[in-house]
Amino acid sequence: MDKFLVDDQKALKELYSDCLQAMKKSYSPYSKTAVGACIWTKDGKKIYGANIENASYGLTVCAERTAMFSAHLDGVKKEDQIVLGIAADFTGYAYPCGACRQVMAELLPFSCPVVMFDPKGNYKIINVGEIMPGIFTKDDLKNL
Repeated sequence: MDKFLVDDQKALKELYSDCLQAMKKSYSPYSKTAVGACIWTKDGKKIYGANIENASYGLTVCAERTAMFSAHLDGVKKEDQIVLGIAADFTGYAYPCGACRQVMAELLPFSCPVVMFDPKGNYKIINVGEIMPGIFTKDDLKNL
């Protein structure tokens, strides 16, 4: 798999299925909202993530970040990630939070599509470079 095609309905259905599979691994006893994410890589690898909650809510980690951190720990290079899918068991689309968007700017290519699914499998797609205007990157840091 070299490139994710945003108009490939078969691929979108498969990505949605992968996100649902990831949702099954959610640990969400407080919000009762399971979220699943899946990253596909150029070489066909799939990296799953799920939200992991904590009684101290600030220590909760979102599905998207779980998947991105796992990809990094698995040695997947930024440029080898071709799509990030997100699904949740609530009404509406699974938009990523601001913290996840910031991590996307660091760990995913700006051209990487982010596919946000609703519970029926409908989707919206936006790439990382467009998902958060005014995004803060390493280029904003000064070398002292």
